[in-house]
Amino acid sequence: MSADFQDGWWLAAQRYDSPHYDERPDPADITLLVIHNISLPAGQFGGPHVSDLFTARLDYNADPSFAGLRGVKVSSHFFIRRDGRVLQYVSANARAWHAGRSAFQGREKCNDFSIGIELEGTDSTPFEPAQYQSLATLTLALQQHYPLQDVQGHEHIAPGRKTDPGVLFDWSQYQQIWREIRRETCLQTGSPVSALVGARGELRFAKGLPQSQ
Repeated sequence: MSADFQDGWWLAAQRYDSPHYDERPDPADITLLVIHNISLPAGQFGGPHVSDLFTARLDYNADPSFAGLRGVKVSSHFFIRRDGRVLQYVSANARAWHAGRSAFQGREKCNDFSIGIELEGTDSTPFEPAQYQSLATLTLALQQHYPLQDVQGHEHIAPGRKTDPGVLFDWSQYQQIWREIRRETCLQTGSPVSALVGARGELRFAKGLPQSQ
């Protein structure tokens, strides 16, 4: 997959523009990557409803469970399907509405300084190898354009309120694949890590359990 971005849009992703975004307080302050999971209806995969929710086109009568989503304005920068396809709804330069009430390392309002990635899934469903591969590839691509420092789950920045990506998300596998892709990219380009992502070669990954803020 390409690492190229244009105005915050990853050229390797399918683009679906969401109206649910605004400007960041500081466009240079993008240091956190937040991992989520989502499915609509819950536990059902492959349908159009997640994209419809993020782009304000959801038919609330399509399923009884959607009634509680009326008036909800939410989005994510990226959504990774079970087969690894990546969709993008908001430019990474802008503030998507994915984190809600949240805090990390003493800073509240994580939407201000984070990029959100939704994985198609649930807390009780193992994620697919293709999703980890795409997530790791996207992570490295983002590192080459934004000063990311930390990767956390929604459960870590909103403990007690959110539980995703959940206990079945394999943080070790994610980090291992990311390292492998980074190494392969360095070999292919003949460049050291420092040339690939500058001083941001290493990321601090969550370990899977909610952390106190």
